[in-house]
Amino acid sequence: MRPIDIIWVCLGGGAGSLLRWGLGGAIDRAIPARFKFGTFLVNVTGAFAIAYLSAALALGWQQRHGDLVSSLVLTGFLGGYTTFSSMQLDTAQMAMEHRHALAALYLVASVGVGLCAAAAGVALARA
Repeated sequence: MRPIDIIWVCLGGGAGSLLRWGLGGAIDRAIPARFKFGTFLVNVTGAFAIAYLSAALALGWQQRHGDLVSSLVLTGFLGGYTTFSSMQLDTAQMAMEHRHALAALYLVASVGVGLCAAAAGVALARA
């Protein structure tokens, strides 16, 4: 890893995190519900984008390190944009509030729809 890669990841990660924070909050305010749509939609769109770009640029697992697009966009921006930890926190909070069915639905939907979005991204890139 070169020092410039660290800079690209930091810049992209900061920008992606700010977009997630702003967009996720706006979605949650626009759709007041007991289901965290902001985090859900951010993670699903992020899964699609990461998969699409990786497939479109023909980047394998090992190739996603060491160039501008990978460092700035994939690892940095989209890594900062998506949030596994917030999904887990949202799920735990629902469970602690005794909304177990909703917590389970949220967790399964987040993973399942995220995987479908990633598959759609790859399929679109290869079309």
